[in-house]
Amino acid sequence: MKKYTTARLLLGDQLNGSHSWFKNKDNDVLYVLMEIKAESEYVTHHVQKIAGIFAAMRQFAEDLKVLGHNVAYLKITDEHNQHSFSKNLNQLIEQHEISQLNYQLPDEYRLDTLFKKEFKKLNVEVTSIDTEHFFTERLALKEQFKGKKTYLMESFYRKMRKEHNVLMDGEQPISGKWNYDKQNRNKLPKNHVPTAPKLFSNNVTEVVNDIEQSKLKYIGEIDAENFIWPITLRQSNELLTYFIENLLQHFGDFQDAMSNEYWSIYHSRLSFSINLKLISPKKVVEAAEKFWANNQDKISLSQVEGFIRQILGWREYMRGVYWAQMPEYASLNFFNANKKLPKFFWDGNTKMNCLKKSINQSLKYGYAHHIQRLMVTGNFCALAGINPNEVDEWYLGIYVDAFDWVEITNTRGMSQFADGGIVGTKPYVSSASYINKMGDYCSNCHYSKTKKTGEKSCPFNSLYWHFLARNHEQLKTNHRMNMMYSVWFKMDDSKQKEILQQADQYLEDIENL
Repeated sequence: MKKYTTARLLLGDQLNGSHSWFKNKDNDVLYVLMEIKAESEYVTHHVQKIAGIFAAMRQFAEDLKVLGHNVAYLKITDEHNQHSFSKNLNQLIEQHEISQLNYQLPDEYRLDTLFKKEFKKLNVEVTSIDTEHFFTERLALKEQFKGKKTYLMESFYRKMRKEHNVLMDGEQPISGKWNYDKQNRNKLPKNHVPTAPKLFSNNVTEVVNDIEQSKLKYIGEIDAENFIWPITLRQSNELLTYFIENLLQHFGDFQDAMSNEYWSIYHSRLSFSINLKLISPKKVVEAAEKFWANNQDKISLSQVEGFIRQILGWREYMRGVYWAQMPEYASLNFFNANKKLPKFFWDGNTKMNCLKKSINQSLKYGYAHHIQRLMVTGNFCALAGINPNEVDEWYLGIYVDAFDWVEITNTRGMSQFADGGIVGTKPYVSSASYINKMGDYCSNCHYSKTKKTGEKSCPFNSLYWHFLARNHEQLKTNHRMNMMYSVWFKMDDSKQKEILQQADQYLEDIENL
């Protein structure tokens, strides 16, 4: 058995080929990648998420070998795979007489804690290193907002723009405006046909067979011969180029739009690649800014700023909140919500068309864009008082791009307001009017978007007021809620009672909505 001095562990979301580890070939170094059952089962994941990560890991390992690096890869079906990071590493350490272990810092608090504890028991010198992926250090946001109860995203975003000189003219933003969010809220015009998304046809049959053989529990569907997500740097670059050249010019305008017919609209769908670290966020931001600079006759600044804000601003901000607030953040439940997630979140079998479309799309593609997640599925969960633990598990499992550091702050924070306002300044909840404003889901729904009570009244309408009424004590000092509470308290007592009774009826019969 060949001897190595050092083992370097790589996780499934650490596939950064530009990392300094790979600048030189070292015959004394063994790179280690492993597929662990527990990492695939701690929530019920979408089959495309599991298959995509495994396929990307396997391809990354092969690419390392081609470049002359030494690689040990443990597939989920390998007989000698003990399905434990420390046990597998200890086995390799003994086999190859390894004396040093290097690992890149995990982005998940759970793994960060596990590694610090378990790797101490290994009879080797252990060192960790940054993933060299993000724009910021783990605790940068915590330092910026030291002593403050809330973290203002806009302040963080502006600081990032200045630090990295993105869309800047000296110390001021190009055009004088920092943010074009108000121009990024249009629904698709009637008869508008978005440019088709770029899909891949990766054959992941072997991976799916291994998943089945391992009897991993999963949700969703997959075409194993035509897997649509990128699994290599080359494919990720292709997706980036396609987005920049074909979709970015309309992204800002329609990033919040929802459609019965079009599931991807003008979204880049680069999040899977970026979150696996196949492609760097810096490269994505630079590509968008460069395209705008060279094509100002074709694309407005509002389009590119809206996209860059998602990467340079929101993504880094979510990670910053995560590391500033964990592990306490994972148990926050501001409204003491305790209801179970309805079964239709797992099969899409509901008469509410917006939920049916968003959930079935998620089951089919492992994807939904941010407004579907925030203002359809998330909105419903908040209004219905679903336990945020169950909401977290569903979001973390069903989306191919969902990893704990970015999912929990978006879900428990922005979507459910379970953090009491650390991320969002108010609960992001609405009646049917917002959903109808941003798309055509209401046009062919079983329920009536205009009715608050009575037969076929939209559940969102009565549940919205029920949410406000039952949570008034927690929200009465939130000035951003004043206007809606003013409307509620001006209603006749009989009208309020009728709405609350309708909502109670829907909550009691939630499985049949």
